[in-house]
Amino acid sequence: MINDLFNIYLPQCCLAIFIFIQLCFAMFTSPKIYKDARFVSILGISLSIMLLSTVQTEPQYFGFRNSIMSDSYTLLFHFAILLCGFFIALLCKSDDAGQKQHAYTFQALLLTAIFGGLNIVSSNDFLTLFISVELMAFPTYFMIASTKGYHSKEASFKYLITSAISTGVFLFGVSYLYGLTSSLNFSEIYEALLDTEPSLLYSFAAIMIVIGLISKLAVFPFANWITDVYKGTESSVLMYLSTIPKLAIFGIICRLMVFSLSYSFELPFVIAIMSLITAFWANTFAIREQNVKVILACSSAANAAYVLTVACLVSVYNISTVIFYLICYVIMNLFVFSFINIIEKESIGMNVDDFKGLFHDNRMLTIAYTISIISLAGFPITSGFISKIYLFSAIAHSGLIFLPFLLALLLLMVVALFYYLKLILPLFDKNETNNKLLNATYSQQFVLVITTAVTILVGIYPEKLIELCKYIAYNI
Repeated sequence: MINDLFNIYLPQCCLAIFIFIQLCFAMFTSPKIYKDARFVSILGISLSIMLLSTVQTEPQYFGFRNSIMSDSYTLLFHFAILLCGFFIALLCKSDDAGQKQHAYTFQALLLTAIFGGLNIVSSNDFLTLFISVELMAFPTYFMIASTKGYHSKEASFKYLITSAISTGVFLFGVSYLYGLTSSLNFSEIYEALLDTEPSLLYSFAAIMIVIGLISKLAVFPFANWITDVYKGTESSVLMYLSTIPKLAIFGIICRLMVFSLSYSFELPFVIAIMSLITAFWANTFAIREQNVKVILACSSAANAAYVLTVACLVSVYNISTVIFYLICYVIMNLFVFSFINIIEKESIGMNVDDFKGLFHDNRMLTIAYTISIISLAGFPITSGFISKIYLFSAIAHSGLIFLPFLLALLLLMVVALFYYLKLILPLFDKNETNNKLLNATYSQQFVLVITTAVTILVGIYPEKLIELCKYIAYNI
């Protein structure tokens, strides 16, 4: 156990220690020093990132009786999750200032959710996976409800109910899979099915498991929560919701599709159809919306559907596409919600019309925001354009039978251009002058500069990142 701890679990242990420290500060310190809460989280996350260098990846390492594992695939996802957590902690200042007495508690919840996300990607059996998913979800309910007001409480309750139902669906599928294989371990299930003909019951169990997991991605039939949750939640929490759960869930879904759930012929078609339904709903729903957060919620659901379509068509090329798209998408979302974080701090409304004329007094900030939106839309010379081209290529390589899905997604992405343009065109309205000067903090400026640079750099020179993604996918 000591060897396992030092070989693969030091980053998680570091986070666990800082969760305890945050809770101690919450109980025993004065609310007057609330500003230090985020710095404690930043320190804990930074140390965890440094401790990733102690994790054994070559060869694969299985620890704690094969319940968790470590390899280059998990290491990349751990780094991405921790880096997102670092940026989110940086931007929590405005949220903490509004509720000084709860700043340390909020940061403890954030670290706990990150801790759960790390364990999801490392899971090698369904019991560990179930506990890790709940460990990530449970703090999220309170983070969503942390804002004062009716809407945040309603959003938290809707997310709780949806998560509870999806957990039941997930456990229902796991119970059938355990009945078929007498094991909860991913490796043992894969080996048990090598010499047997997969039954219809196995496919049913696999479909239930994946449906239970993708609720966190707002994919049909668990997509209706996302609009209400985004509308009633603070921007820093939305930054968490749009990045860390997606990284964690996609990280484990890809591993399951390669191993434990790889024998189901029906699963890819069911998931592809569900993804297409989600993309259609999200893109058509966003067209008639005027609330910026709701539009971004629809964008989140649609992008998750695009990635899931590729993830279910298992191959090394497709998994590398998923990893590349996720990295680009996460950077774009950090980008967008950094700007939304500034808007919230200035008490500007979240309606599209409230953004009218902002460009005239805030040229640099609005240009940065525009770059993030056109990247999400997939315009050239951005990482969003390269990731979508890579995604189309992956579906095209999957065979003629999936060509209709490719054509449908292409059409839906064209439809999505309408609401992405709706987010940025009001900024440049010549007939309106907002006369509102946006004052970005140093942390907000830092996040904007880093994400802007990476978005443009990957758009111009993506080769190195693509090579890394292919290497990681090959070694899954």
